[in-house]
Amino acid sequence: MLAGISLPHILLLLVIVVLVFGTGKLKNAGKDLGGFFKGFKEGIKDADKPDAADAPPAQISQQNSNTQSTVEKKDQV
Repeated sequence: MLAGISLPHILLLLVIVVLVFGTGKLKNAGKDLGGFFKGFKEGIKDADKPDAADAPPAQISQQNSNTQSTVEKKDQV
């Protein structure tokens, strides 16, 4: 179906799109699309980094010992 589309057809289609939407709306759509891809890339990079909630085991054991000492103090009172 797309085999019959040639360069003049694509150029004519682009001219019609520019006439219908205008250059301002197309520029804004391009900016929005670029911002989307930039945010998507940053999100992918952030997903690769460990979260603060994923603490190393040494910190987790230290937090558990602090919690246990707090519980022991409450039991003594």
